[in-house]
Amino acid sequence: MARRGLKSTDEMYDFLNPDYEKMKHDPFLLHGMNRAVKRVVLAWENNEKVTIYGDYDIDGMTATVILWESLRRFGLEVETYTPDRFTEGYGLNLKAVEKIAADGTKLIITVDNGTLSFDEIVRAKELGVDVIITDHHTPQAELPDAVAILNPKTLLIQNPEIYDENLVKKKLSRKKIYPFADLAGCGVAFKLVQALQTVFDEILSGQEKWLLDLVALGTVCDVVGLVDENRANVKWGLEVLKKTRRPGLKAILAIAGVDPENVDVRTLGFVIGPRLNSAGRMATAEIALELLKTDDNMRALELAQKLEDLNKKRRKVQDKIFTEAIAQISKKDKVAIAVGDDWHEGVIGIVASKILEKFEKPAFVMSRGEKISKASGRSFGQFSIVKTIHATKDFLIKGGGHPAAGGLTIESSRIDDWRRAVQEFYLSSGLKNQKEFLYPKPDVIVDSFAEFTPELFDEIIQLEPFGASNPAPVFEVPNALILSRRTMGANNEHVKYIFADEGGRKFTAVAFGASDKFTLTELDENDGPHRVKILVELMKNEWNGQINIEGRLIRLDKID
Repeated sequence: MARRGLKSTDEMYDFLNPDYEKMKHDPFLLHGMNRAVKRVVLAWENNEKVTIYGDYDIDGMTATVILWESLRRFGLEVETYTPDRFTEGYGLNLKAVEKIAADGTKLIITVDNGTLSFDEIVRAKELGVDVIITDHHTPQAELPDAVAILNPKTLLIQNPEIYDENLVKKKLSRKKIYPFADLAGCGVAFKLVQALQTVFDEILSGQEKWLLDLVALGTVCDVVGLVDENRANVKWGLEVLKKTRRPGLKAILAIAGVDPENVDVRTLGFVIGPRLNSAGRMATAEIALELLKTDDNMRALELAQKLEDLNKKRRKVQDKIFTEAIAQISKKDKVAIAVGDDWHEGVIGIVASKILEKFEKPAFVMSRGEKISKASGRSFGQFSIVKTIHATKDFLIKGGGHPAAGGLTIESSRIDDWRRAVQEFYLSSGLKNQKEFLYPKPDVIVDSFAEFTPELFDEIIQLEPFGASNPAPVFEVPNALILSRRTMGANNEHVKYIFADEGGRKFTAVAFGASDKFTLTELDENDGPHRVKILVELMKNEWNGQINIEGRLIRLDKID
């Protein structure tokens, strides 16, 4: 806790016992909230049709359902619209705005998008449609002319000095401003619900906590910081998920073979998340959206099975593109860029993440079309994807995102010029030693594996939920001996090591999906057994009633 900046007893207590009510910041501190609430109330008074304009990723889908459910309970007529990844792309688009207006909508509420939709909002006004933006993506200096813009990142841009590295307002600041700037899109939508409850006070009062399963899911899968308000929402959202009323989430867990009582952050990120995302990546996000909205158990099982099949297909397509992409990566380039003809747009973001991990450098993966191409980027450390996109905007049709991830659209004829501009922008940034940001610094250095006990593990889990800004504790063992190495999995993609400390105690550590990265074996023809320094997170392995504490291997370095 000290390494996470928690020093006082009160701070530590609040961290270990995150209280939903205590951490629920006043939604009206979010700039634009009063205007947003007044416009929604006007829609209710005038019986206007409202359309929630979402996104095809999990943050966008969960935010859509949060508002769809809540506004319907408040008595509004509500529709949802999710753009198609392949034909419409991210964010508002003119044809969609015109279609929504033609269908009778008078108010569009965006979720997880809209901050950069200047032309589309102008067009909506021309058609007599108002727009409320709820978003969390990094804005430009100029903002669209919407009725209200609910985006905590605008506060960060305007007041950078009052937020700390976790985007929490510094305690010394007395400025009356929203205290936390790292909400996900679903979190911003949830704040709008909380604000509306002050008007529709007899409806949904206290019941909004049942939405926390969706808030937790979107928050974790969008990889925002699990501190402050996010920590409380995810902590209690996991408890709601264990008792979820949603047939869709129950069906996904059942098909994946997960007991709801055992759900944790990894369940959200590695079980539910990929299956829901597979809809927007491989077909249409409407499949996943319907799954989250349905109250029909049989329909939920049918849709969950469809997502299971799409996720398996996604993995096959992803692996093929990854193999083709890695052959293009140049060692001399500071940013890894791979371009392929008609690569599946739904998986290029995942492939970019895998390339980043393999080559330890920022990455863009682009699907090249005959006239138009699209790319996804992933980064780490001090090199920002969204700043790179803004810096090269003269070459682009559109683009946006976060420091760690983003996307862009470009004319295919301009790809080569853009590639050069990206490399030049990296060099002009003057960044050094970026690889140090890839690996966590150890919380504790231990010499003996005897330290890794079930009792220690039980204490560590009190720090959950783990994620961005609150990673699982990392232990360094500076002098271990490799006893054995064994690959596992259908394609030998996992690797298991057995180590020994200086006292001869053994310890097992596994690297999932990374056998090609951890290749050091126990013997070397020249100098015999290898002594290594390892970084691990702890995990519990229960088998036949016996509990063993093992490691999730993060780094392995040979000692010279």
